[in-house]
Amino acid sequence: MRAIALLLLFACAPSAAAQTYRERYRPQFHFTPAENWMNDPNGMVFHDGEWHLFYQYNPFGDRWGHMSWGHAVSRDLVRWEHLPVALAEADDIMIFSGSAVVDRHNTSGFGAGGRPPLVAIYTGHHAGRQRQDQRIAYSNDRGRTWTKWEGNPVLDIRAADFRDPKVFWHAGSGQWVMAVAHPLDRQVGFYGSPDLKHWRPLSTFGPAGSTEGIWECPDLFPLAVDDGGGAQKWCLVVNVGSGAPAGGSGCQYFVGGFDGREFVADARTHPRLAAETTVPEGEVFADFEAGYGGWIATGEAFGDAPARGALEGQMAVEGFLGGALVNSFHGGDASTGTLTSPEFEIAAPSIHFLIGGGAHEGRTCMNLLVGGEVVRTATGDEAERPAWHGWDVGELRGRRAQLQIVDAAEGSWGHVNIDHIVFGAAAAASRPERALWADFGADFYAAVSWSDVPEEDGRRIWIGWMSNWTYAQDLPTAPWRSAMTVPRALSLRDTPAGFRLVQRPVRELGSLQEAPATFAGGTLAEANAWLAARAGAALIDLALRFDGVGADTEFGLRVHGAGGGVLELRHRDDGLALDRTRAGEGGFHERFPAVHTAPCPAAPDGVLELRLLLDTSSIEVFAGGGTVVLSDRFFPAPGDYRLELFRSGDRPAPGVGSAIFAELNPIW
Repeated sequence: MRAIALLLLFACAPSAAAQTYRERYRPQFHFTPAENWMNDPNGMVFHDGEWHLFYQYNPFGDRWGHMSWGHAVSRDLVRWEHLPVALAEADDIMIFSGSAVVDRHNTSGFGAGGRPPLVAIYTGHHAGRQRQDQRIAYSNDRGRTWTKWEGNPVLDIRAADFRDPKVFWHAGSGQWVMAVAHPLDRQVGFYGSPDLKHWRPLSTFGPAGSTEGIWECPDLFPLAVDDGGGAQKWCLVVNVGSGAPAGGSGCQYFVGGFDGREFVADARTHPRLAAETTVPEGEVFADFEAGYGGWIATGEAFGDAPARGALEGQMAVEGFLGGALVNSFHGGDASTGTLTSPEFEIAAPSIHFLIGGGAHEGRTCMNLLVGGEVVRTATGDEAERPAWHGWDVGELRGRRAQLQIVDAAEGSWGHVNIDHIVFGAAAAASRPERALWADFGADFYAAVSWSDVPEEDGRRIWIGWMSNWTYAQDLPTAPWRSAMTVPRALSLRDTPAGFRLVQRPVRELGSLQEAPATFAGGTLAEANAWLAARAGAALIDLALRFDGVGADTEFGLRVHGAGGGVLELRHRDDGLALDRTRAGEGGFHERFPAVHTAPCPAAPDGVLELRLLLDTSSIEVFAGGGTVVLSDRFFPAPGDYRLELFRSGDRPAPGVGSAIFAELNPIW
């Protein structure tokens, strides 16, 4: 065995005292590392009065690499103490995501002095070969030092992609249960163990829900239904690498039952779980099974013929039809070119096709050309599994046209995948949504929950990485990169459509509030005047209740930054839209400026409740009592915010039933 205390010679998280924590864009009440790169939260566990937060960490730089477990602890889920790196990369094995538990009955035999050990379960990623396996380490000093078990790995199925174990004790079956991702299969595997060392397979779940992106960072836990009746259901969390509502990575969940062996989704909550496989009806214009036919290729990206799947150096390409597809990865992402179809007459009202690859607008795309002009265009969503897309072209019937597949991007995801182009007999329809999403903003990923929360507390609490793999490594921050969301308490609500996840900021956040002010109700104009009197704060917790919200009302809130930028939250047609296109610095990545939307009807009595958490470079919006959440980063000029309520045009304005405004104190 090797004591990981020696890792201090290898890497150590800088002390908080050595940092100013007032750098440009530094969040003031969200967790950030003192410096360097951070992504997924890992190993969250409550032990001896401390909330442990481990996280994916690069001790040597501000971009992904050298994955190790960073470490921080808190006694109130709000203020954090940085500790040295807990589990360090060694022997060409990176420490990927995982979980930690208190082994109360010392089933592992790692305990000492009659006290239960902390046991971490993590993925070992072999940098020198295509292999991921599951490993354990233990601590007998409150998580300050760790020892990797000499018998590692504890679970090895000889797979290249097999990661992110979440382990918990299942009392009903008297065993430890591990939920672990089979990313490329879009499955979660369940394994059982009596001692955390020896594991046997139990069952698998999936593919289901959102399957465009790879599956990662699963979690499984029971949740109370918040009607006070004492009912419980199980919630299976699956984070996806792409295909989320705001684009890129995100977090979906399933509600059902778990018997210690198998997770079964609730039929009322998930009436349509199967992945989309239906081919649109119509005439197949091109399926690329017999080559390019009359299509003309330029450049090097498309090669001499369609690909039979992934090309050299490319991740697995799945989900296309037949044995071939257009794949512009010939020569890697740096190659460019075009592939143009023969001319045809638009005779059908729709064109459907499978598209994957990069999301660079105008540069990794398929275009419909009429008279040489682009009249329709589509890109992928940074996934190697192409998804169905459709254009309504009824207004163009009778026109001569061509299809052109374009690869003009040379960097990351600089390629496009196309297959099975169908001229449809019916107007193009949106692909049915099969997933339940925990967050509709762009910046909520790898969310997992704390283990071993005391029974007297009774909460299930989780936290997410407040970033998106689309642009995470380009965020304009230094000397650190990435942040976590605020911790959120979870429950379930039983709705006519089935069970829905409810998220609320933990109550401990209230300890940061500075003399909250209350608006007792009135018109939109009166509430605006009340908000104007509270200008001059940069850290804000704001709760709003609107009355008289109907189908014809359109209104919102503008957050004005010191440098003239505006972040806008708008409610219209039973939905919320969060617009960060003018909110500040966004040119570091082409997909960062965007509008993110979420379904959000008012209650039957016309009431809409919102809670907003504004930090120096982030916003978290909780609506509908926590059933709808949007989390977004944005990067305004440093300074205080000014809040403004508005209504659109001559549409009726709702009343403001109440408002509570609190300025928050920094945690650093």
